[in-house]
Amino acid sequence: MRRLEPRDLAKYPFLPGAKTYVRNSGISIDSLIRSESGKGESLVQLATKRVEESLRPSAFDETNTEILNPDDDIYAYAIARMIVSCMDDTQMPDKLARYEADRSAWFLKAEDPEVVAYIAESVNLDIAAPDMSVKQYVDLANRMRDDRWRLVNRDVNNGQVQCTPDDYAVLLREKIRQAIRLQLPLSVPGPIAMRLRTHAEIVSRAWQQQILEQYGDVDEGCFPPCIRAIIAAVTDGTNIPHTARFTLTAFMHTIGLDETAIVEVFARAPDFDISRTTYQVEHISGSGGTEYTPPGCATLKTYGLCVNPDKYCKNTMHPLSYYKYCKKISGKKA
Repeated sequence: MRRLEPRDLAKYPFLPGAKTYVRNSGISIDSLIRSESGKGESLVQLATKRVEESLRPSAFDETNTEILNPDDDIYAYAIARMIVSCMDDTQMPDKLARYEADRSAWFLKAEDPEVVAYIAESVNLDIAAPDMSVKQYVDLANRMRDDRWRLVNRDVNNGQVQCTPDDYAVLLREKIRQAIRLQLPLSVPGPIAMRLRTHAEIVSRAWQQQILEQYGDVDEGCFPPCIRAIIAAVTDGTNIPHTARFTLTAFMHTIGLDETAIVEVFARAPDFDISRTTYQVEHISGSGGTEYTPPGCATLKTYGLCVNPDKYCKNTMHPLSYYKYCKKISGKKA
């Protein structure tokens, strides 16, 4: 395979070669970050912008993927990882990993096949094989929402799942996401963390603003009947099933409540256990690396959690859609 150039490493900065390139440049990332003017400040600003872009759904094209200076992109990626590692929000590393994987997938569509194979090998994915083990497939496909990824809809022989080149293109993106996410958060030295704190706060404010723009201020009066019923059951001391706890936690997390506020909702229960509840809430909110959203209405019906549907339910197919719709017609959106 041809030698990877700086432009290649700028497109795929998660590759080991990018780290080696930075080390051999003689310019440490720490020294750049400590510099509050000139090139260092410029790179920190670029990294902050990169993290802010990860907060929104990915949409890559020629206008936002042009690499003007490969070195800048390589350093900005490294600093962006430090910024999310300094943030007190477990969602941020996951969002950055997703963004970087989607960005890489966009470049890979027009990449030299040898480079694609090398990148796949670097994240331990054999894209030349006609199949992969069920275990590996499930690990990669469990986040895919399209029915075609469900194991029951796949060709499985002797514990191996058949995969096409088109399948591998999607699975490679997920494997890259996992590889990036596995390395986060980083252990950032105190002085560097202090230097990046202001930039981490900028990203945090942008994220909170985005939640407000999408869902407005939290208003229990616009919660869908299913969510209100779960809260009522918790308050009455009913032993609700895990599916109900998951749905309630994921819903409240998505509309902007922090983990403490969510735990306080469960604190209404007479048998409240703060240690167990905190662990469950943190896990569902993304502390394990996966950020969950609540199930849709069809799934809630299967769980037996769709109760007391009202006039707004017929216009929506998801609790979050109900919430947004109710706030819109009520004129309560901030």
